[in-house]
Amino acid sequence: MAHANKILEEALSLTAAERARVAARLIESLDDENQADAEDAWRAEVARRVRDLDDGAVLAIDWLEARRQILG
Repeated sequence: MAHANKILEEALSLTAAERARVAARLIESLDDENQADAEDAWRAEVARRVRDLDDGAVLAIDWLEARRQILG
């Protein structure tokens, strides 16, 4: 943690433009790490929904009916 605090102190001494570049890159690095997990989760969700349709656990409705239910 001391190392992180030192980096933060140094980062805060940068110009606004430099801090913005550093912040953007740090945020991008978080997105990169979470992207694979999100893609795996979506694949699993799509597979589950297709399985539910194939097994008859849920029934599909057409768009007009879905819209009617959503909008009332």
